[in-house]
Amino acid sequence: MFSSALKSFSSNISSHYQISPEPAFISGPWKVHDGTKKSTGTAASIFIFERKTIEPRTGGFGRSASASSLKKIHEEVVERLKREVSSLTRLRHPSILQILEPVEETRNGGLMFATEPITASLGGLLKEKDSQEGGGGGGGSGSRASRYMIESPDGTRRRREVEIDELEIQKGLLQIAKGLEFLHESAGLVHGNLNPEAVYINIKSDWKIAGLSFAGPPDGSTTQSSLPPLALSEVLYQDPRLPPSVQLNMDYTSPDFVMDSNVSPAADLFSLGLIIVALYNSPHTSPLQAHSNATAYKKLLTTPSTTPSQSNSFLCTRPIPKDLLGSVLPRLITRRPAQRLTAREFQQSAYFDNILVSTIRFLESLPAKTQNEKSQFMRGLQRVIPEFPPSVLEKKVLGALLEETKDRDLLSPILQNIFHILKKVPNGRRVCPDLIIPKLKEIFLAPAGKGAAQERDTTRDAGLMVVLESLNVIAENCTGKDFKEDILPLVQLAMESSTHSLVDAAMKTLPVMLPVLDFSTVKNDIFPPIASTFSKTNSLNIKIRALEAFVVLCGGIDEKDAEPVDDLTGIVEDKKKTKKSSPSILDKYTVQEKLVPLLKAIKTKEPGVMMAALGVFRQVGKIVDTDFIAIEVLPTLWAFSLGPLLNIQQFEQFIALIKSLSTKVELEQLRKLRELSSREDSSMTRQTIGGALEISASSGVQETSNDFERLVLGRKGTSNVNGDGNWDSLTAGNVPIKSATQITSPTFSWSSNMSPTANRPSISGLASTGHTSRSITPDSNVGVFPSLEPNRQKASGTSAFGTLQPQQSQPSPTSWNTSPQINRPSLAQSLGSSPSMMTATNTTAFPSPGGTASNYSAFSIPPPPSTQTQYQSKPASVVQPNPWASGGVPSTAQATQPRPPGEQKGGLDKYASLL
Repeated sequence: MFSSALKSFSSNISSHYQISPEPAFISGPWKVHDGTKKSTGTAASIFIFERKTIEPRTGGFGRSASASSLKKIHEEVVERLKREVSSLTRLRHPSILQILEPVEETRNGGLMFATEPITASLGGLLKEKDSQEGGGGGGGSGSRASRYMIESPDGTRRRREVEIDELEIQKGLLQIAKGLEFLHESAGLVHGNLNPEAVYINIKSDWKIAGLSFAGPPDGSTTQSSLPPLALSEVLYQDPRLPPSVQLNMDYTSPDFVMDSNVSPAADLFSLGLIIVALYNSPHTSPLQAHSNATAYKKLLTTPSTTPSQSNSFLCTRPIPKDLLGSVLPRLITRRPAQRLTAREFQQSAYFDNILVSTIRFLESLPAKTQNEKSQFMRGLQRVIPEFPPSVLEKKVLGALLEETKDRDLLSPILQNIFHILKKVPNGRRVCPDLIIPKLKEIFLAPAGKGAAQERDTTRDAGLMVVLESLNVIAENCTGKDFKEDILPLVQLAMESSTHSLVDAAMKTLPVMLPVLDFSTVKNDIFPPIASTFSKTNSLNIKIRALEAFVVLCGGIDEKDAEPVDDLTGIVEDKKKTKKSSPSILDKYTVQEKLVPLLKAIKTKEPGVMMAALGVFRQVGKIVDTDFIAIEVLPTLWAFSLGPLLNIQQFEQFIALIKSLSTKVELEQLRKLRELSSREDSSMTRQTIGGALEISASSGVQETSNDFERLVLGRKGTSNVNGDGNWDSLTAGNVPIKSATQITSPTFSWSSNMSPTANRPSISGLASTGHTSRSITPDSNVGVFPSLEPNRQKASGTSAFGTLQPQQSQPSPTSWNTSPQINRPSLAQSLGSSPSMMTATNTTAFPSPGGTASNYSAFSIPPPPSTQTQYQSKPASVVQPNPWASGGVPSTAQATQPRPPGEQKGGLDKYASLL
């Protein structure tokens, strides 16, 4: 809505300035908007007057006559406002509001002009303080909050500061007095309507005089003036049809106007006294409340109780400073103009006699001072800065110092004061990027002429040194982006300087820069200049400083910064313990391919350089690979350790690092070898166990599946002899025997101490002998193996086996001394406790069907005594008939031998009878 209203103005200002849609504040008849000049980006304040603000709020009698007279009054108001702006345009003084664009008439009959950027009027500031203190307002919290916000032309909103302290008041009153002195003595004018709404505060916290609508020459003036004399009869008349903002404010008017009809400069000093009382009053209003009525005004000044005087503290509800109350206000708020102070005398009063006000006054007049006075002032300012309020430092002192940086001879002390102020102000993160960094870029990075810059090199280097020493303050008050784009070029400029002190100071700033900058910036913009300086410089101090910088880049800390600190408390703090090493900034590739070759190329054997390089290698050993340590680092360390200038302690430090890195290489290599060995063993074990389990599981599952199918389907194998419902397998005693085609995964055991003529020992007997045995696990088809024919030997304790023949023999008592309850479970445990596995294992005690065999199983269960056979060795040429070769059964006598006692219902027969 307001943007369309701005277009209706169609002025030169609206086309050349970007104007905020909402006013920052309202002062009198003016709406003040924040603005920016489009061509230069210069900030400004745009004053806009709309004609509708002076239209009557209610109708009057005699419409035709009143309408014409009202229109005439409106025209007079507009002309008076135009005259005010024209007067400000002709007046040039630091305490007078500066006009940037002259007044223009808008299409709808309004006015518009542009001034220097201001933040508030003094009247608006006092009203906001009343709202904060709870003494006024009534617009609700939302409306009060909106009055504290300023909307910038770019759309951003920020809080307008309303802080005002004693020094601000002193400084402001001093500036108003200077402005009045200029008006009275130089311009020959009387302000006539001096009140808080006629005083503006700019962005530097300076108080500026404006509101010259009722200004004119004093009575009896002989000086020619462009303004007509004041017609007091017209000025004092308060027209109810007009808003009070375009009429004389009688609450701050001098009795010279109302009661004496006299226009003199002393009238402005009376108004100044009332403004001072309003600054300390609560609410912040004048002690005279005339309510725009001349009669009420006269009545107030004729009654002692309502007349402000020293006896009643000038009707102020709060304490007034003693110097004001005792010597200043009595000579301002007085009935007789001749007794009042002049503007010049007011500035020389004891109220302004303090170090802070004197400092500000000297700072304002600094351009007129000599070079020696400027130098003394800048060096002593640092001691006074802590006593200033932060608002004054930010808005007044800092701005003045930044303007003085053009004096290169004072650049170093000026920058020291600037960074000292930056530590004190609470808005440093806004002040630094907006004010300080642009000025630094202008000073150090702006191109300069070839001949002109030669004499300024020394002073510029001194200023750049101050910047490097204050880099931590800058980093704390700007973003990483601002630091990278604007401050890092200054550091690089110092690193490339031919002045060794600048290069040294630039390298010292690494601990400040690394937390702010990203990895790629450090790698590409920080490390290369340091490496280049390190390789080119002939200064040992610069080489050592570069090596210390490498330590920091590799994650170490500067040993000089880690010295213990004694603060006289009796507790010594060791920074080495409290300050931990930071992670490496440089990556492994940069360290191995770029940093270490730089170190290897060191030619000097100076102990300081060698020990600094040792610190770098100590950090390098934590980053690089162990093979790189063995091949590249250790040989270099040995070469450095043999330097002829090293003492015993320095050599021992080299040896300690060499031993530590050698141990690291040794342990890492051993770990790799052990992992490789364990990996190979684990692979072989998995293959062996996996094969055995696969064979055992497949045979067992297949065998159990076949037996189960025959059992539940009622099928009988060809090996069932008598059809008695037992398992379709052959049995030798109580041990079931399967045919050759059914045997899976047999286990052959060879005993080195087995006699062919002796009875087969029991399992426990074999276990007790302690003889070694070798197990072979062949394929599932035993018939594929050739007949085994061991050589005949006649040595004692060993028999040469030929073809084995079964013979009937009496059981050996010792063969059955071992209880089956002990032997068989142990056998089952070793073979998996499966009936099928037991059967397959027990059959290995008999010759393999289909051929001759001379193998014995050391883990076979012997047959019962009634059917136990003894195998005797026969010549190999004699082949006995094999009763199993045809797949049939042995003789009836053999098949029906009675079982020994205790074995009738044991083993698988019990399970068969159960089914």
